[in-house]
Amino acid sequence: MQTSFPEQLAAQVRGRRVMLRLSQRDLAELAGVSERFVRFVEQGKRTVQLASLLALLDTLGLELRVQTRASAAAHALNSPRAHGEPPSQTEQRRRPEAGP
Repeated sequence: MQTSFPEQLAAQVRGRRVMLRLSQRDLAELAGVSERFVRFVEQGKRTVQLASLLALLDTLGLELRVQTRASAAAHALNSPRAHGEPPSQTEQRRRPEAGP
């Protein structure tokens, strides 16, 4: 079973903090965030503030990257819309209708 992104992030942050011999309180003070926020990140909480997360990662010398997954890219490239075709009836039904 593949671990979720929050779990992976939590493990990376916790591992790096421990490697640097920082307490959660020390890390919080250095990053300008609350100790509670550090705990939330290390617990894999799914709702955290992006700006605070980036400050925490920067303090630890880590960075957040967004990459295209090969399977998602292949799916997007093979969709009818990628070739200029109108969306299928199924795709149209999935989209919420725009109201006036």
